[in-house]
Amino acid sequence: MAEREDPVLFLHNVARHYWQGDATLDILKGAELAIWPGQSVALVAPSGAGKSTLLHIAGLLEHPDSGEVYIHGMPTAALGDDARTRLRRTQIGFVYQAHHLLPEFSAIENVMMPQMIRGLPKQQAARRAAELLDYLGLRERLSHRPAELSGGEQQRVAIARAVANAPRILLADEPTGNLDPHTSDHVFDALSQLVRSAKLTMLIVTHNMEIAARMDRRVTIRDGMVAELD
Repeated sequence: MAEREDPVLFLHNVARHYWQGDATLDILKGAELAIWPGQSVALVAPSGAGKSTLLHIAGLLEHPDSGEVYIHGMPTAALGDDARTRLRRTQIGFVYQAHHLLPEFSAIENVMMPQMIRGLPKQQAARRAAELLDYLGLRERLSHRPAELSGGEQQRVAIARAVANAPRILLADEPTGNLDPHTSDHVFDALSQLVRSAKLTMLIVTHNMEIAARMDRRVTIRDGMVAELD
């Protein structure tokens, strides 16, 4: 039997605390989570349980107080800000509940932006951005600014932007939370197709149990620890 691949993302013994006056809030207490190549995982937990904290730590946006985050087997806790930024830029894509598109730029320009920041020539960035937006059903919307797009279209542009640099990991925080049920299903279908076609590893925070049921695994946070759900 072939050996199992290493996790793409591995949170090991991660702890995170916050302070309110003299009180300490223990949000994560030695949390463990491993996600393998091509796997999609839903993180479902009540508000205040630490979902966004765990997602931010996984995406190297926040430092754990202790423990380690491995990206493709590489420990990241000791990395400086520049190295963490480079890893995020090349290996991790983010999709949020709010699309955070730049209002003064068109759909294609919003998707070109992270590629050009990475150093890709403008023509190549434009070609990839157009391909991604076409794949997501936005061929006729390339030149439209965010204000000219529907909520679902804006979120699909945000998804295209998140995967523009061909990351290996996609982190999504309630990506359909601001959308009506019909639009939510449409956007999630587009996201799922893109994740499968690119063989991405995805961790998605969601309250939507229908969406969670479509993931390979479901996990929650109980008393600061990650636990598998049936």
